[in-house]
Amino acid sequence: MRPKKTILCVDNNEQALSVRTFLLETRGYRIIAVNTAQEALEVLERSVPGTLDLVLCDLLMPQMDGNELVRRAKQLHPGLPAMIVSGTVNAFDRALHADVFLPKGACSAAEMIERIRVLVARKRGPKRTATAISTQPTDAVPFVHATAS
Repeated sequence: MRPKKTILCVDNNEQALSVRTFLLETRGYRIIAVNTAQEALEVLERSVPGTLDLVLCDLLMPQMDGNELVRRAKQLHPGLPAMIVSGTVNAFDRALHADVFLPKGACSAAEMIERIRVLVARKRGPKRTATAISTQPTDAVPFVHATAS
């Protein structure tokens, strides 16, 4: 069985956070749900690099917006993908540090799930190509086909 991917979900709106948590948990993700950016930073500071697979946060939150949270998260965990969602559709220009910006209500749950799947797969890295196993005698040079990436 594949290990579950862990997503840190941050939203000051408890209803939106619980809906998003339910949506992702039913798709097999492990969710760490927090209501403030400060709580999210505490989780990030305590976590070992590589244990979190994605930060998913709201753009507009009190004390610290999602963009600042993502900037700090990437300082702590440079390879960690981030997705910002916002009810303010024209706020995408404020989501500078995120890998993906999705406007709430303007995208479907299926689109969000697909974007998350792609971001988590990108963090894991490209699939390894199988190396050819030589059936030639040991003195022959095996031929391995290299692919451009």
